[in-house]
Amino acid sequence: MHEMGIAEELVKIAMDAIPGDMTDPKVEILNLRIGKLASVVEHSLTFCFEIITKDTPLENARLVIESVPVKICCKVCHQEWEVDSPMFKCPDCEIGEVEMICGREIEITSIELADEKA
Repeated sequence: MHEMGIAEELVKIAMDAIPGDMTDPKVEILNLRIGKLASVVEHSLTFCFEIITKDTPLENARLVIESVPVKICCKVCHQEWEVDSPMFKCPDCEIGEVEMICGREIEITSIELADEKA
């Protein structure tokens, strides 16, 4: 289950992003973009995230995941399109010389922190 490794990296990145001068920081939401070809099972990632965030500022944080479609660009005619099947051939010129634009990413787009206690 590679979701555990992904969850560990997300926690490391999020922890590094928390301002050092905050007292008792609490992350409420971690916003993510995950490509359809990243082979991430959302339920497994959420489960792993819950386990490894226990007793950290990310405990009980909610993962909000935006699914990124697979987008391809033809290297010959420069047509761009979303792919929903394993066929990576240009629908216009029918050439198979393509480049993936997006669809494999796993990234944190933002971290939402709770307001500091006054």
